[in-house]
Amino acid sequence: MKLVEYPDREMLFIELANKMVSGLNDQLIQHPRALLAVPGGTTPGPVFDVLSAVDLEWERVCVILTDERWVPEDDPRSNTALLKKRLLVDRAARARLLPLYAPAPQPEDQISALSDALMSELPISVLLLGMGADMHTASLFPGADNLDKALAPDAPVLMAMRAPGAPEPRITLTAPVMDGALAKHILITGDDKRRAVERAQQLDAQEAPVTSVWNGATVHWAA
Repeated sequence: MKLVEYPDREMLFIELANKMVSGLNDQLIQHPRALLAVPGGTTPGPVFDVLSAVDLEWERVCVILTDERWVPEDDPRSNTALLKKRLLVDRAARARLLPLYAPAPQPEDQISALSDALMSELPISVLLLGMGADMHTASLFPGADNLDKALAPDAPVLMAMRAPGAPEPRITLTAPVMDGALAKHILITGDDKRRAVERAQQLDAQEAPVTSVWNGATVHWAA
């Protein structure tokens, strides 16, 4: 894991977006399509703003969330809705979204079909992750019900996940799928996240799931 510090968040967002575009371009030079995996939440929003305006062959790019809450798109907690408002606009509107939600009571009801749609697009070309102060990433939470299975080398591509403090079920990319990305970036801001990265280096993946995917990754930080 490589940690890069930026003097301010604006520079972080711009430089990170540029690095992601470079990774996607490298993939598109050599392959017909590229797969971009990104987190939900508000922190990566400024990165999405930069990406959406970039002159890229977006029609050859598939976009997938790293994880999603099992809620419909009209729910205010839907990461898919946020992604459509913030990234899949302007030039990036030409990209194809691979969904991580389909109407069903539980993620287990649709996980097979969602996995099948993803399999043909792997590996991930460029992966962007966030990290919580509890050192979770995507929906790999310490203490989650299926964390062991999601961390296993033979994990399926997607896993349903339920965790203490998470009000609804989740669906997440598993550790080996994310760890196999060709380029990996982790975005964190604030002193609490910086301290969490330092703590994570002393812990195993059960306690700090982010460590399962940060080998070879770049952590981008600004206060």
